[in-house]
Amino acid sequence: MSTVLLSIHNVTARYINNILLKNINLNIRKGENWALIGESGSGKSALLQTIAGRFNITGGEVKYDFFDEFLKEHLVTDNSVTHQKLIAFVEAKHHFRNLSNTTDFYYQQRYNSSDSEDALTVNEYLNSVEHISLQNQYWDLPKVIQTLHLENLLNKQIIKLSNGETKRLRIAAALMKNPVLLMLDAPLTGLDVQTRAEFNIILKQIISSGITVIMATSPYEIPDGITNIAVLKDGEIADTISRDSFDPAKFVLDTGGAADRSKLQALLATDTEQTPYRYIVKMNKVNIRYGDKTILDTIDWQIVPGERWALLGPNGAGKSTLLSLINGDNPQAYANDIVLFDKKRGTGESIWDIKKKIGFVSPELHQYFPTENSCLQVIESGYYDTLGLFRPSQQAKADTALKWMQALEIDKYARNLLKNVPASVQRLCLLARALIKNPNLLIFDEPCQGMDAHQQMHFKNIVNTICDISNVTLIYVTHYQQEIPNSVTKVLRLEKGKVV
Repeated sequence: MSTVLLSIHNVTARYINNILLKNINLNIRKGENWALIGESGSGKSALLQTIAGRFNITGGEVKYDFFDEFLKEHLVTDNSVTHQKLIAFVEAKHHFRNLSNTTDFYYQQRYNSSDSEDALTVNEYLNSVEHISLQNQYWDLPKVIQTLHLENLLNKQIIKLSNGETKRLRIAAALMKNPVLLMLDAPLTGLDVQTRAEFNIILKQIISSGITVIMATSPYEIPDGITNIAVLKDGEIADTISRDSFDPAKFVLDTGGAADRSKLQALLATDTEQTPYRYIVKMNKVNIRYGDKTILDTIDWQIVPGERWALLGPNGAGKSTLLSLINGDNPQAYANDIVLFDKKRGTGESIWDIKKKIGFVSPELHQYFPTENSCLQVIESGYYDTLGLFRPSQQAKADTALKWMQALEIDKYARNLLKNVPASVQRLCLLARALIKNPNLLIFDEPCQGMDAHQQMHFKNIVNTICDISNVTLIYVTHYQQEIPNSVTKVLRLEKGKVV
């Protein structure tokens, strides 16, 4: 029988008044690497956070069996070394801070030149990672840079990294700690097709270096190095399966129901007719540079009302920067020939004039959105384009917000604070926030991150129905072909800042 590294006995875990896990029993043995799967809110992320010591265990215990053995093997006598220092946890959200270390990054910071400089470069960040000094460390700085393909990013501020580039950096930083246990929450989220394929190879290297991996993921994104799967449901382990006998199709049965067309028609009804436009977006030879780095290179793009576009390209291609010019977040729009809703940027329109015509959601918006409002308040804030509700709620608007929650099947969370609901529900709240004001243009940047199969398909059905019954214009960004709504008929593909 192989050595037990981590043992979980009858664990019940709570966060505030919510029971997250019930009677969890699991042994992780040397040579095993586990994937945790389950629907949104099943407890897979909560189990990782409980192992990491983030939640209060009210019953049972987690035993870190690897700890004493590690100290003996490496002759560690430093009393400050705890089992937590031997665990690296890459969460769904990052917690980067500014150089002053007094404030977290904020939304839009990457586009404001003075504030974006208040951030470490990739190289500086990796050199700042705290780790235990051991002889013959496998994962040193050159090794993580090479393995995670960070060579071309070393001098880039971390605030300016794309969503996928950020994920690679955070995995590299975790490896710099040379942990015994590496835990990954949805590690493939935000990665482009090529990087997802490379992740298989990367994970094999991690495992072969002696690190044990536990990851929360979807049934269809289980890397080759995984040996065991735990299926979670309603905070309990419903089943454990060896990789050899695992069939992912058995765990993606519910693919989402059809959207309620009549309810969506009622929600999209408006008392005032939308202004007709000739162009929603018109870009002429747009160039964006930061220092000597070209982000967008001579971009021409025209979008007329009612068109539905997919914006595609690998991590770092320039997609988020392109969207920031449309959404009013990037001040470099004024230095370019850009027309939005028939008005040239810089001819008197305010950012708020632009934002009120756009419903927008992105990984960055989710990352930096304040979480102290209730889910219902977050959705109502979409009327005002503010990051949270900073005025008294209006009953009619709150009622509409609740109807959008019902349409997205998240109404049971209406009174919960955003910070206390699953990440997938947070995403859906931000999507409802984008939809609530019936905008002329919807910009969905990787909207299905963190959702289970049912939520993804249900949302796709809603988007298709909205496009079918309205003249809304759509820009949709994803790294997954199957997520693209059927209503999308045009594609703009970027690579290294150029239209290809």
